[in-house]
Amino acid sequence: MEQQLDPAAVRAAAARIAGHTRPAAVAPAGPGVWYALEHLQHTGSFKARGAHNFLAAHAGAGALPAAGVTIASGGNAGLACAWAARTHGVPATVFLPAAAPRVKVDRLRGYGADVRLVGETYAEALDACQEFAARSGALSSHAYDHPLVAAGAGTLFEEIRAALPGLDALVVAVGGGGLFAGLATAAREHGVRILAAEPENCRALNAALEAGRVVDVPVASVAGDSLGAPRVSADALRAARHPDVESVLVPDTAITAARRALWEEHRLVVENGAATALAALRTAPAPPGERVAVVLCGANTDPRDL
Repeated sequence: MEQQLDPAAVRAAAARIAGHTRPAAVAPAGPGVWYALEHLQHTGSFKARGAHNFLAAHAGAGALPAAGVTIASGGNAGLACAWAARTHGVPATVFLPAAAPRVKVDRLRGYGADVRLVGETYAEALDACQEFAARSGALSSHAYDHPLVAAGAGTLFEEIRAALPGLDALVVAVGGGGLFAGLATAAREHGVRILAAEPENCRALNAALEAGRVVDVPVASVAGDSLGAPRVSADALRAARHPDVESVLVPDTAITAARRALWEEHRLVVENGAATALAALRTAPAPPGERVAVVLCGANTDPRDL
């Protein structure tokens, strides 16, 4: 299926996922700051939006094979894919690095997925996934680098904007860039600034901006299980070149401090990837008087290490 990421694609995605995903809840966090509680989404992350949109679009086009769908993931995209596949009545085969968090592996199996643990990195899991798709005929999905996946993620923007009229800025963590690309595409029509937050040692988008092209980066961060993409999508790089986008890097110490603060101050349990967004706002505060939403994008974590 040929697709492109634009505002029309995000609107089409909103129509497909309506009634299947949970509308975003927004809660005040302090003067001028709100949290978008997307960690309460089905499967524990925003990924449910893109996964459902991807499969619904293929089902609507008669392009969803009996062999089902396969995906490589650090965990969250796999969970969303398995959930969406169950909704559509097709099997899901999910490839993860061997070091994937146990909480994510157990939840995947709970959704009925065939879980394959391969290699030490996402890239190795992706290679195995692509080989499986070619051999089995399963539909190959992607954790972030597909217009349908990014458009589905972008549906979050209008829900936040409806809850916060006059929104000035949105802070979002970036891994491979699917959520960021979708949100930036939707936000551009309304002049809303985007702060794209990444760990210092897990900076696929920031490195691509610096190089002027998509490049491979090493991954070494406490948030690497969810933000550890070795390269950003081309759609994300295009979106990041807009003047309303600011790339912000934060150290792991700031991420763990933000995650702990979310628990201690608000009793919110999120994964390090989600806390990266709050860490960025603490690093680069918004101008006084602005209305800012921080996307808490995922909660698939072990709370025992809080």
